[in-house]
Amino acid sequence: MKLPLSCSGEVAEALADGRAVVALESTIITHGMPYPQNLETARLVEAEVRNVGAVPATIAVLDGHIHVGLELAALESLARARDVQKLSRADLAVCLATRATGATTVAATMIIADLAGIEVFATGGIGGVHRGADQSFDISADLNELAQTPVSVVCAGAKAILDIPKTLEVLETLGVPVITLGQADFPGFWARSSGLQSPLRLENATEIASAHRMRGLLSLPGGQLIANPISQQDEIPLAEIGPMIERALREAAAENIGQKHVTPFLLGRIFELTEGRSLTANISLVLNNARLASDIARALLEQDKHT
Repeated sequence: MKLPLSCSGEVAEALADGRAVVALESTIITHGMPYPQNLETARLVEAEVRNVGAVPATIAVLDGHIHVGLELAALESLARARDVQKLSRADLAVCLATRATGATTVAATMIIADLAGIEVFATGGIGGVHRGADQSFDISADLNELAQTPVSVVCAGAKAILDIPKTLEVLETLGVPVITLGQADFPGFWARSSGLQSPLRLENATEIASAHRMRGLLSLPGGQLIANPISQQDEIPLAEIGPMIERALREAAAENIGQKHVTPFLLGRIFELTEGRSLTANISLVLNNARLASDIARALLEQDKHT
């Protein structure tokens, strides 16, 4: 049996030539934003990666085949699709075996990026420990993936609907370096600050790339979590967004929404409560992360030339 994985022409050529490639997930397209904003954002993010001198590799499973890099027609088809599976480590193999279609979460994107030889991945926010996890045990597989798959993941922090203190504690227990770019506070996704101190701080892409390479030299498993604060002009400060998140969480609990359905519900409800501002902020932070991830990918290649 052969692994059903192929790269787009652009991605395959870049990898063969030793050029910078940045992995991008696909759940942001199918579960993160409504159409047509999801397609527009996906195209903007890919364009941003190219503008910084790297090649975008949006990852998805289409009819049981892993695609690393999507042509425009496939991207549009995915943006319009309904009832697309949301794939993580647990269900990726079953989706492939049954020739189904699925969008990749952070965990699944990391797995596939590593298989393809891509070391850097840009996303919006990672999953983590959900509120009330002491009762529900609802903890994202993203955290364990960061502990075992050697990909540096650039995000704007964990999704703000989560229990951020517990998420940081689990990451520390798993030995995942949590590095915030240029500030002491860990970002709060839509807000520049979560109100919590970041475990680690670095100042630029070159330092982050050096830390990535040093983990390899130490034979440490897993990747790095790079927290990149949203731009100041596009943030929704914690004092403003916090009460809206709490309201959305109460509504989800009242409707008994859980597991994979809770995040899409909460993001949709916060979109309504913020009158669309959360989507504008979300697009801004994803573009910001794409730029940083591209810089890191280029810095890795530059450092390799001098070793």
